[in-house]
Amino acid sequence: MKALVAVKRVVDYNVKVRVKSDNTGVDIANVKMSMNPFDEIAVEEAVRLKEKGVVTEVIAVSCGPAQCQETLRTAMAIGADRGILVETAEELQPLAVAKLLKALVDKEQPGLIIVGKQAIDDDCNQTGQMLAALADLPQATFANKVEVADGKASVSREVDGGLQTVSVTLPAVITTDLRLNEPRYVTLPNIMKAKKKQLDTVKPEDLGVDVAPRIKTLKVSEPPKRSAGIKVPDVATLVAKLKTEAKVI
Repeated sequence: MKALVAVKRVVDYNVKVRVKSDNTGVDIANVKMSMNPFDEIAVEEAVRLKEKGVVTEVIAVSCGPAQCQETLRTAMAIGADRGILVETAEELQPLAVAKLLKALVDKEQPGLIIVGKQAIDDDCNQTGQMLAALADLPQATFANKVEVADGKASVSREVDGGLQTVSVTLPAVITTDLRLNEPRYVTLPNIMKAKKKQLDTVKPEDLGVDVAPRIKTLKVSEPPKRSAGIKVPDVATLVAKLKTEAKVI
């Protein structure tokens, strides 16, 4: 069984992002980029399933500019067998990515598709669900435990009231949560091996997919700075300020 894993190149989670002076977006010039943390968890889970003998091949897919090859090489260093880059300079929105992944699912026929539940740059949390709808596949989102056996996947997922376990028939789409696993440390020998692994590049038009943006970003701005707190002498003053200034009671 093949497992297809989608990975996205984003600003590293340790970097404090800066908004461009013209408010058109986030400044990524000379900023460290890395794999989306949720996608890293997805790759790790696919590799673990391969190590258990459930999955025979792990295919990593990324959509975006040529620099996404670095992200795919990282996925292959973790343990993915080969990579596919859908190269485009267009701004890719969740629906466009879902359409590209659907085209690759039709081509590769994987038994399992694992994606991160969301990307840390736009926080959309939409691609996995859209892919499942477009490909007409069952889905299990926010997975924190995955077990595959007898053509089915049992997925424990986090919900507001605790944990919910669902069973989906394969092929299926699974989106990963933070507590699913802890990705392994990538060693230098594996990084060197990843450089020799197969990496194919295709264009959206090769897959017959229109990736034109459907949503326009009007403005990007930093959140307002929080004002400093104040000390009050007694409870009566606190209650008065909550009533008159904060207007919360």
